[in-house]
Amino acid sequence: MADTLVTPRADTTAARLPLLDVLRGAAILGTLMTNVWIFASPGSEWAVLQGGLSLPDPLADPSAATVAETAFRFLADGKFLSLLTILFGVGLAIQFDSAARRGEPWPGRYPRRAAFLFLEGTVHFVLVFAWDVLMGYAVTALLVAWLLARSEKVRRVAMWVAAGVHLTLVALVTLGDAVTPDSPKTLDPAAVRLYAQGSWAEQIGFRLDHALALRIEPVFTFGLLVFLFLLGVRLHRAGAFGPTDAGRRIRGRMAAWGLGLGLPLGIAAELAGPDFFVLGRYGIAPLVAVGYIGLIGWALDRFAVPGAAALGSVGRTALSCYVGQNLLCMLLCYGFGLGLAQRFGGSGPWWVMGLWAAVSLVLVAASRLWLRYFARGPLEAVQHWALRSRR
Repeated sequence: MADTLVTPRADTTAARLPLLDVLRGAAILGTLMTNVWIFASPGSEWAVLQGGLSLPDPLADPSAATVAETAFRFLADGKFLSLLTILFGVGLAIQFDSAARRGEPWPGRYPRRAAFLFLEGTVHFVLVFAWDVLMGYAVTALLVAWLLARSEKVRRVAMWVAAGVHLTLVALVTLGDAVTPDSPKTLDPAAVRLYAQGSWAEQIGFRLDHALALRIEPVFTFGLLVFLFLLGVRLHRAGAFGPTDAGRRIRGRMAAWGLGLGLPLGIAAELAGPDFFVLGRYGIAPLVAVGYIGLIGWALDRFAVPGAAALGSVGRTALSCYVGQNLLCMLLCYGFGLGLAQRFGGSGPWWVMGLWAAVSLVLVAASRLWLRYFARGPLEAVQHWALRSRR
């Protein structure tokens, strides 16, 4: 993942963009803000498909715990995943530009990189976490890599066609949810027992048995992935991440439009109820993600932001931290580990938010310590070794 988002090869003349490291670190820890609720909920990964992760209603229960949980989940859900996807497109554009400077054909060896990423995602899906993003990114990257060798007009058409298809799907699902009478949602007791008491091998078997259902998100969002990849390419080529006056102006506009329009729409969808969950996560969240990029960039342009270096270290070891955070949550929450999900089940949201903070601190400390001695994260080093040219 890191080599896709940034190109640290010695033969490139492009300077490393520190903003990308910070943004990527924020995206990694931000996706954990969403995923931690999956690990902490009864039924875990399977509960996502059964509606077991529905948000509390702060209007019906305006307690401090409910309001805090709602705000915590709203600020993260779908936004940081979209941010990570945009950054993946940026990295792809960086690699294309690097290959062009070296006079190498495109996509050249990139399909090997995408295949290795798909393999990494498959292993991660089977052994650790069902809602993996790497497999979907690998497939999308192959298409976008091909589009990078086409004309700007072809990319623009592909970008907006993908957006149109995706928004049509989101609208149809939202309409279907709105006109369908609500029915009681019950969790599968067998799945609840599996994650609370089952072994690691049993969970692996469950993921393999239900692989098609658990892989539905990247299929449903394929149009969104293509759009966000190509949006990242356009933002990079417009200079949105560079330390220039033009870049600062672009980031200011991104913050104003993304947050000024996206946050009110997102809050409206949130208050409208669960029927508008798909619209909020897959339709409005990407707009807020653009605002997050602009806001973080705007803040770094003007202030010495506390924690920026910590986020940058996580960003430089993005693949290792992404897999590591899910591995830690699995060992902490599931029954074959410490079983915190069952132990603290029904005790309120504070422990889940505390778990996120604790895991985030571990990732920050580990990544900073690792980078004192090594140029790449552990999984990034494996990826680099596997994909380097043997000539």
